[in-house]
Amino acid sequence: MAKKAHIEVGGSLWLASAGKDGPAAGHGRISLLRAIDAHGSISAAAREMGMSYKAAWDAIDAINNLAGTPLVVRETGGKGGGGTRLTPHGKRFIESFALIDTAHQRFLHDVTAALSDGGDTLKLLRRLAMKTSARNQFYGKVAVLRRGAVNDEVELELPGGDRIVAIITHESTAELGLAVGSDAVAMVKASWVLLGAGDSPLKLSARNQLHGKVRKVVKGAVNAEVAVELSGGTVVTAIVTNGSIDSLGLAVGRPAVVLFKASSVIIGVAA
Repeated sequence: MAKKAHIEVGGSLWLASAGKDGPAAGHGRISLLRAIDAHGSISAAAREMGMSYKAAWDAIDAINNLAGTPLVVRETGGKGGGGTRLTPHGKRFIESFALIDTAHQRFLHDVTAALSDGGDTLKLLRRLAMKTSARNQFYGKVAVLRRGAVNDEVELELPGGDRIVAIITHESTAELGLAVGSDAVAMVKASWVLLGAGDSPLKLSARNQLHGKVRKVVKGAVNAEVAVELSGGTVVTAIVTNGSIDSLGLAVGRPAVVLFKASSVIIGVAA
């Protein structure tokens, strides 16, 4: 049995000021502030951080701009010959960042714990990352795999119980690693979907005939976009002419049949 992938959520905390470009404070700059507080010298703090004196002051300027009130000030003269110190506001800023960072780490930990299903979540993330021009994308499991002389017939069962049939080559079946019970996605362009009115079966060569109700009709200058919600809850989108809408009497809430050929279905799997 394959071991489920473990997902761990990570992230970095940065603070930024509205209207200003780029982040102004993160763990690195907060560490610089702490080093300045410890040494009383920006040059010593810069050496500890492994950065140049100029880079350190550029970072401080960015933080001061974010805060609106100086966090670091130069002191001249005096017994020690001057130096650099944090203002009381600077000390409070470090404390506030620590509180925010603690909450951020707790959030990441909680999200990681919530993703304890591991592999299932990873599959979903892969699906969401898939980019395709096909308007209709249906996720499900292979319910039936019939092998023919040249092509194979794949029957995909959707979460709501509706089924989609696709015809693909033997080579595609092998390359995709399809088998009964495996996850897959069926893609159908909206322009390949035909519509019928009513809820009675139609005598057509299209293998896929799915029944539902019209959920949305958006008319354009020539064509219309029609969304049909199937009995199992899946929504199928079709692009048809305005004339077809009128002649079929399609309207929101009315029963409809979506039709498309098995050869028009593209099958894919997560990489």
